[in-house]
Amino acid sequence: MITVHHLNDSRSQRILWLCEELGVGYDIKFYQRDLTTSLAPAALSAVHPLGKSPVIEDGSVTIAESGAIVDYLIRHHGYGAFAPEPGSTLHETYLEWLHFAEGSAMLPFMLKLYTGRLGAAAAPLQPRIDSQLGSHLAFFDSALGDNDWLVGNTLSGADIMMSFVAEIAATSDAAAAFPRLVDYAYRIQVRPAWQAALARGGPYRFTLPDRSPSAAPASAPAG
Repeated sequence: MITVHHLNDSRSQRILWLCEELGVGYDIKFYQRDLTTSLAPAALSAVHPLGKSPVIEDGSVTIAESGAIVDYLIRHHGYGAFAPEPGSTLHETYLEWLHFAEGSAMLPFMLKLYTGRLGAAAAPLQPRIDSQLGSHLAFFDSALGDNDWLVGNTLSGADIMMSFVAEIAATSDAAAAFPRLVDYAYRIQVRPAWQAALARGGPYRFTLPDRSPSAAPASAPAG
């Protein structure tokens, strides 16, 4: 039984999703962000020195970092699914996305978050941050193209990793410029496994609004 140390509204949401997709048994240890600072609680420091989530425990094995966790779970519990054959060209592309999610894509989002708290003092940095954010999302959007999934048009760990990036983009001001990424995020979130992870993990701020026909306002015109 795997234990997932889960911080609300964090990257650990995608680890819950992967566990559901793999059908692996898991327990959740819940941690809540501080309502004022949004920081993780000190209790997480007892799990990992950096006090961050996600962290998983699988028997005697403890692993931090989303990419390492995704790789571990797929290798040990995927039974050949969710990753292309090692040594293949697709596997190299898969590894690139596995690392791109945290190594490149999240940096401009984090810079925008932190500099946004500085107000006018951060104004000189904003054009560069916005440019980087736009270029990273454009690269993501172009790579996805008209496919449902990133690598070989088959759901893989690359999509698990990039889901957090897509969900943030889809719930931000960037959504209007990248409708394919919004569709991608919706495609992820309507999966039964994603819904099961949400039900177990609790409220998630990057959950997209229901856009099914039944969710339309009663006064909405037909057609």
